[in-house]
Amino acid sequence: MPDEVLSQNEIDALLSALSSGEMDANQLKQEEKEKKVRVYDFKRALRFSKDQIRSISRIHENFARLLTTYFSAQLRTYVHISVASVDQIPYEEFIRSIPTMTVLNIFSMAPLEGRIIFEFNPNIAYAMLDRILGGKGNSVNKIENLTEIESTIMSQLFEKSLDNLQEAWSSVAEIDPLLEEFEVNPQFLQLVSPNETVVVVSLNTTIGESSGMINICIPHVVLEPIIPKLSAHYWMQTEKPKERKPQEYDNLTKNLEVAKLDLQVLLGKTTISVEDLLNLQKDDILHLNQAIEDPLIMQADQEELFYVQPGKKKNKLAVQILEEIKGGNPNDE
Repeated sequence: MPDEVLSQNEIDALLSALSSGEMDANQLKQEEKEKKVRVYDFKRALRFSKDQIRSISRIHENFARLLTTYFSAQLRTYVHISVASVDQIPYEEFIRSIPTMTVLNIFSMAPLEGRIIFEFNPNIAYAMLDRILGGKGNSVNKIENLTEIESTIMSQLFEKSLDNLQEAWSSVAEIDPLLEEFEVNPQFLQLVSPNETVVVVSLNTTIGESSGMINICIPHVVLEPIIPKLSAHYWMQTEKPKERKPQEYDNLTKNLEVAKLDLQVLLGKTTISVEDLLNLQKDDILHLNQAIEDPLIMQADQEELFYVQPGKKKNKLAVQILEEIKGGNPNDE
């Protein structure tokens, strides 16, 4: 289970007790050295390590950023989404923790088995609906009287956000999420057995002046095939570059040797005004910056390669290579 975090009031009370002499710091150190017994509840089995929970948190921090951008563009109002907590709890506890009437979206995660739940607090869901329908983003909780049109609009909005979920999970698994159900009563959902461990990712969400939570429930059966990829070792390891075989280098060289390359010979350049360009007529002469006795430059893809001399061969224009143009860094000696 996660370590208990003291509130600011508890920290202040502890410091006050130490300074007044009500508590002895040496006695506290002695108690820390003694063996402590930790209670373990088998009904609340912890099937994910802290390392794996941190990996899931990193994935959904990225997802929260993507979701913030997506909803900001769709709703055209201030949106901020951030990860509040990531916990592993029994499925039954998750169902009891959410409102009796709320907005539930059930997604499949092919090719992973099982399904996940997105629970949108009604305050958030109706603020989104109000913005889409042209309102200011006010939240009016009428979840029990949700019309078919409102349900369809909400479903389409949530379904279009699946690209962000797919992108966030791409670092550990290629998934193809699909919206399967839209529900308002959590009692009708029996995703897994009540004692099955699920990971619940809670997202703090602000839409305009409305705020609430988005809860993502991920059963253990969904994450089981990719659990090894949630370790820190997987995130930190780097794949060694594959060494090419000599035959591959030979094939690459042969293919490059027969590749077609466009060569260009630059006759010269000049600069004129737009007015002069528009007034150009037949027999007008343009003075180039190239002297007739100087060699021309042959280029390939804007790269200067050779100095050349123009001429003819078999009644066709041709050039004769005079000298290679040395390239490289001008700072090199």
